[in-house]
Amino acid sequence: MLLFMLSFAYQTEAQTKKDTVDINSILSKLLGNKTDNKKPSSISLLPAIGYNPSLGFILGANVTGGSYLGDYNTTSLSTATATAYFTTKGVLNFQLRHNIFTSNNEWNLQGNAQITKMIVLDYGLGNNSGKTSRDGFSVMQFSTSNDTVVNPIKFNQIRLYEKAYKDIGNNFMVGAGINIDYHFDINDTKLQVDSQQYTPHYIYSKASGISPTHYFTNGLLLNIQYTTREHQNRSYGGMLADLTIRINPKWLGSTVSSTQVMTEFRKYISLSKKNPEYVLAFWHMGNFLLGGTLPYLDMPSTASDTYNRSGRAYTIGRFRGPSFFYLESELRFPITANKLLSGVVFGNIESVSDASNKYLFKAFEPAAGGGIRLFFNRTTRTNICIDYAMGLYGSKGLFFGLNEVF
Repeated sequence: MLLFMLSFAYQTEAQTKKDTVDINSILSKLLGNKTDNKKPSSISLLPAIGYNPSLGFILGANVTGGSYLGDYNTTSLSTATATAYFTTKGVLNFQLRHNIFTSNNEWNLQGNAQITKMIVLDYGLGNNSGKTSRDGFSVMQFSTSNDTVVNPIKFNQIRLYEKAYKDIGNNFMVGAGINIDYHFDINDTKLQVDSQQYTPHYIYSKASGISPTHYFTNGLLLNIQYTTREHQNRSYGGMLADLTIRINPKWLGSTVSSTQVMTEFRKYISLSKKNPEYVLAFWHMGNFLLGGTLPYLDMPSTASDTYNRSGRAYTIGRFRGPSFFYLESELRFPITANKLLSGVVFGNIESVSDASNKYLFKAFEPAAGGGIRLFFNRTTRTNICIDYAMGLYGSKGLFFGLNEVF
């Protein structure tokens, strides 16, 4: 309610000055500070608070920043995001992600460093996993209640990911990189070997000749990318297409070898020349196992993208399999003339293969919802995102984030 009042208070000013209003400028005026429109703050912070019966109470923050490392007419916005949270049941997560563009976009450096002590709620592999469950309500993709079919898995994880792209002209970039994933101290909380009460993680690991307590998946990445997006955080037009081949050989330290192909496509269509913020956006992600074997927790799953934003309506890891397909569309539109408030409606579908990497596309898991956007920082086009989504099997929840989902 307060934000709607603030928006109304600045509506006339925005229409008169033909300017946008963000939360930073409102706070500056309320505090009596002078706003420097040429050099406004590029740092945004979003607290994270929640509860899950397996995780306990969650407290943390998500901080994002952006800057141009060259002429903004020829150089894309460089961004960095730091995430940290802990829970009353010992869960910890520290994560730093970056997407850096050097002057004139000659080089693009993407990376992710993560140290985690986590619990994931596992439903098994494939589209049929957990279909008898009632998932209930979730906040920030963590369920507030656990169905009896859920198998909580505790684990520690270290992830190091770095990829470098080189501009080769005509909006094309080629790149290479390395990805190191180490899961250890894995504990299936419902596993009781003596009484033969096995979990999907334990059964799959034993059948694949993988230790159920620790494993590495270390890969070499080869990429080609085509991009015409006019902004990294909130694009009004253009597209991105990326193709990655990932090879996970034993000689690099992987517990088992495998080869994957990963695809991503984003398209943004502005629906109004007068107001480009009316945007129809599309997002596709694919992760396909071509050969070999993947450890259980290294398989692609719901919200396993870099920023854990896919699959709104479902919890993290809700659907998991050796191969994964995802598609989402979103309609974005302004609500107030001063740009402070805007809205979205969206729908998404996902499909995964089973333990033997079969039956991808046999079934799709849909979800849909809507939300509001609070314009936080005009320099980086940062929004605070608040979404409500509903899916199958009783899945529904609130989802928060900084910057658009894609």
